[in-house]
Amino acid sequence: MLNREDMLELTRRITPERHTFTRVAGAYIDFEGDIEGSFNVNFLNLKGNERRMQLEIAKAIPFAETNKELLEYKVSSGLPGNKEIFRLFDGMITSGLKNDALMETFYELVGEKFVCEDEDFGVFVYHNRYDIPRKGRDGAYQGESEEVYEFLICAFCPLYDEFDPGLPTCGFLYPSFKDRSRDLEHVAVFHSKGEEPHLELEREILNLIR
Repeated sequence: MLNREDMLELTRRITPERHTFTRVAGAYIDFEGDIEGSFNVNFLNLKGNERRMQLEIAKAIPFAETNKELLEYKVSSGLPGNKEIFRLFDGMITSGLKNDALMETFYELVGEKFVCEDEDFGVFVYHNRYDIPRKGRDGAYQGESEEVYEFLICAFCPLYDEFDPGLPTCGFLYPSFKDRSRDLEHVAVFHSKGEEPHLELEREILNLIR
């Protein structure tokens, strides 16, 4: 089970003033699965509305309703190909999204497996390094770092005119954040309430089973 307070700790950091994102990469994919374009930029190079839009998309994943919209899956419990996809994510984290070959591999997998009938979509990947502050017994932050939590947020969004993304319909956070620490054994998977769930995300892309 995910802890709501852990997720809120992350979302409180996803603001224009406090965020610690290092990079964002993404691809624009048509409804037939063909990649129409991609980008890969230093997050600090984003300006004004573009930065706010990307923060809003990224924040939607950890801010989702915990254990309802955002569910925890055990990484080691999966279908064939499970180890390979999380090895890919580990490489994306280690490279800070700067390895274009790894990103292209992921986009091609998404284009092949993700179903978005009659609608183009974008897949956006965010790399973050959160320097977790130490907490005292009274719950107050002491400012000293306990651990650097390095993670990915991935969001799948519908596209409108000129590749303009809406809020995510699904996505994931990896590795999960548990007891104020990284949890490499779990991934948090998001499906927007009221949307038809994209079950192919966990079954075909992440190769997960509950």
